[in-house]
Amino acid sequence: MQGPSFFRQSIGRRLALPLFIAAALTLSACSSTEEEYIERPVAELYNEAQDHLNKKEYEEAAKAFDEVERQHPYSVWASKAQVMAAYSNYEATRYDDAIAALQRFLRLHPGNRDAAYAQYLLALCYYEQISDVVRDQKMTELAREALSEVVNRYPNSKYAKDARVKLDLTDDHLAGKEMEIGRYYMRWRQYIAAINRFKKVVEEYQTTTHVPEALHRLVEAYTAMGMVNEAKKSASVLGHNFPGSEWYQDSYELMVKGRTRQEEEGMLDFIIGKDEDDLKAKSLGDAKEEEKDEDSWWKIWN
Repeated sequence: MQGPSFFRQSIGRRLALPLFIAAALTLSACSSTEEEYIERPVAELYNEAQDHLNKKEYEEAAKAFDEVERQHPYSVWASKAQVMAAYSNYEATRYDDAIAALQRFLRLHPGNRDAAYAQYLLALCYYEQISDVVRDQKMTELAREALSEVVNRYPNSKYAKDARVKLDLTDDHLAGKEMEIGRYYMRWRQYIAAINRFKKVVEEYQTTTHVPEALHRLVEAYTAMGMVNEAKKSASVLGHNFPGSEWYQDSYELMVKGRTRQEEEGMLDFIIGKDEDDLKAKSLGDAKEEEKDEDSWWKIWN
């Protein structure tokens, strides 16, 4: 037989259920109220976003421009607001947000009149994040790719001239990275690995300031390996293209003396394992193994 306690529990459950439903509806109403927004004219929204931008309130400007697109996605101002929101994020150094917005804009509106600027701004987002040559150069490579797009796709735009200048600077930076790694391998007598880096500079970054040194380093590396003919070829190219450079003078002295400048200046004193065999120049066959592991060498010591 069920006693009074059963009825009290049953009544409690009946009373609790409506209260629970009422509380849930209240929370739902509050939530819907927070998500509601008042639709406003597109001109009013855009002008408000522009005011934030003029005051250098970049994060607020980005949100306001996003609101233009959200409330009026099919208006003529929507695409313009996308670009301006990206620019606001760029000024706020929120590069990831800017890049995502610009990539979306270029994907949806490749023929838009602002496409050239959007591509240029995308390149700037990468360009501003370029790091020192001793660090990873992923951003430099992305900047180079984006700048090349500006030059190739919009050669007559007002952004192409500056893009070409910045493209030269990114090439010089990437060449500097290759030289940094090449010098590292030279100091450790990893000659094949070093040669690959210097040859890349000569072949892929011909207009950069690093080419004369790269040619001289090739002369050094080939001489150290006993590859005299290859050393002479590199020295000849250096002399023909950069006859007055200090690097050609160094190469000339090297070819006459038969001794690398690094050895003369004692730059190899810290090499691990200084016995006579280790200090001898490695043959081409022995050095081939170095090429396979050149990236791992660089990562281990950096």
